[in-house]
Amino acid sequence: MAKRDIQDIKLVPNTRHSIVQLMVAIIGVFITIFGITMFNRYLLMQFSLGVRMLLMIVTQWSMMLVPIILVKINRDKFGDYWMITENIPKQIMIGIILALFMSLFLTIVPILLGFKEMVGSTSYSQPWQFIYEFVYVIIGVALAEEFVFRGYIFNKLLEIKNSRWFAIIMSSMLFGIFHIFNGNLLQVFMTAILGFLFCIFREKIKDCTLLSLVIAHGLYDGMITLWVAAL
Repeated sequence: MAKRDIQDIKLVPNTRHSIVQLMVAIIGVFITIFGITMFNRYLLMQFSLGVRMLLMIVTQWSMMLVPIILVKINRDKFGDYWMITENIPKQIMIGIILALFMSLFLTIVPILLGFKEMVGSTSYSQPWQFIYEFVYVIIGVALAEEFVFRGYIFNKLLEIKNSRWFAIIMSSMLFGIFHIFNGNLLQVFMTAILGFLFCIFREKIKDCTLLSLVIAHGLYDGMITLWVAAL
């Protein structure tokens, strides 16, 4: 057998190893999300406003802890999960454009059609509250969720079965299920649909990287609060 053939065989992922790592990641993230939910529900309000604002972001980052440990153990490159290329301004612009389109069709139009209660609610009235909301959802929620679901989990699913649609469907379903602590079955379904959209963006739009998805995801979430308050 040629030396090149031997090297190619070594590059084939160990499916069983990938399944084990994926299961560990899913269990770890699930436990972390449950812990974040319980912390926010029972302990968060005991801290001062400034500390609460910081903790809300930091606790979201903890969602990435188990996948990051697995990446280090497996000696993977973080760049393989983020897919970030050299043209960072273009990636950011793609994220902004996607967020604007999503906000128009998934937030503004439903509100104008009379479905405001289904879109969301807010008690915010001060500018600083809306500014913090964008900071929180972009560098807290979106950063963590995109790395976990469209980054680590998506790539592990591809290692297990070399099918983009398999990875898209399974990661989207997991994305929805992992939001069960924050809502009802309808929210789980809607979140899974959003996860599906983000996966399609990842796969079908040229130069759409995880950075683009973090921007799109975060801005879209932030604009929900903004439009609900304004319209």
